[in-house]
Amino acid sequence: MADGESTLDANTAPLAVRMRPRNLDEIAGQAALLKAGSPLRNLASTASKSATSVILWGPPGTGKTSIAHAIASSTDCRFVELSAVTAGVKDVRAVMEKAQADRDLYGVRTVLFLDEIHRFTKAQQDALLPGVENGWVTLIAATTENPSFSVVTPLLSRSLLLRLEPLNDEEVGNLLGKALEAPHGLAGRFSLSEEALSALILFSSGDARRALTSLEASAAVALNTSKKKTGIVQVTAEHVSVAVDRALLRYDRNGDEHYDVISAFIKSIRGSDPDAAIHYLARMLEAGEDPRFIARRLIISAAEDVGLADSSALGIATAAADAVQLIGMPEGRIPLAEATIYLATAPKSNAAYNAINAAMADVQGGKSGVVPAHLKSTAYPAAKKLGNGKGYIYPHDDALGVVAQQYLPDSLGEKSYYEPTEHGYERDIRARLEKIRRITRGH
Repeated sequence: MADGESTLDANTAPLAVRMRPRNLDEIAGQAALLKAGSPLRNLASTASKSATSVILWGPPGTGKTSIAHAIASSTDCRFVELSAVTAGVKDVRAVMEKAQADRDLYGVRTVLFLDEIHRFTKAQQDALLPGVENGWVTLIAATTENPSFSVVTPLLSRSLLLRLEPLNDEEVGNLLGKALEAPHGLAGRFSLSEEALSALILFSSGDARRALTSLEASAAVALNTSKKKTGIVQVTAEHVSVAVDRALLRYDRNGDEHYDVISAFIKSIRGSDPDAAIHYLARMLEAGEDPRFIARRLIISAAEDVGLADSSALGIATAAADAVQLIGMPEGRIPLAEATIYLATAPKSNAAYNAINAAMADVQGGKSGVVPAHLKSTAYPAAKKLGNGKGYIYPHDDALGVVAQQYLPDSLGEKSYYEPTEHGYERDIRARLEKIRRITRGH
């Protein structure tokens, strides 16, 4: 770094572009998709005369575009790139016509990379079908949305769907290390403190592009505030915080803070405090917590803490988890917030939770007993000879739909596991169950 230099190389491309992999071996993460003999390796092989079209589905920054460019640099095929944001049916048809001519006249394969295919209308996607079906092009399509909902079935059935996963912490850390040292990266001019590295990994949320962009911005802040005129400039956690304009939260996804905040989140929902619950949700999301982990905890809370006091709660929590999986972040924060507030303000009951725990404790303690003969299966030839089903009363034949009949084994008698509360819908269940038990138990 020259004396007095206060900016990064302004005339170069962004760090994320400079660090773009030149071949599949340089791709960060996605080891399962890039192993020897995989479809992507086959697609990149110059020895392969035919290859299956692929749809790359994954969150931003997982390598979809990088994989396409790496394949382009590894093969002697003609490579064409279109964006669904700007390309129309006319552009697609022009590519198909040229690809067919190149194949038939010159024996040259065409690989078409189509970014954000979910933005294509049905008509635009249909225009791809002849080329894919007849082998005029090998399609590499990228999408952040579930292709089952955003790609037409004929195209989906003619392509191999490959799911890309967010980078793990180690993979992001390795990528940042390479960017610090690479001649085409930051060329050894900067170092990262342990806290800065942890912050960059946390803020990236498995997104390689975000990690590199944040590193470059943090390095610029460090350079502009450094009093050093020569030597290596250290990037600190404070530089990262300024660069990404976010508070550095004391939150370790593998440490105590992870468990403390999720515990406070669930206990706030259980305690019917939506404001505290939303606060802890925001802390987790801002700190880079996996939204799928939060969604799973909401499902558990709906079943354990709300239960049958509000039978809609479990469906809403499950729908929020599905929504997060479908749309990703940052929009996924909205259904998570909706589910959080719904659960926090819903009536609460852990009666179903207590019921299954009590029943399992009895089973584990040997209190199982023999299934009453009239409840046993009659679905095999010797069943009736054994007395199975004898005396069984079919409840639907009764006007009330409920009859006096023993269901528990003899050893358990009239044991009651489920005891509804007076909260929410369980108040109605409790009143009805009292009447049902009086009939079924004959008193």
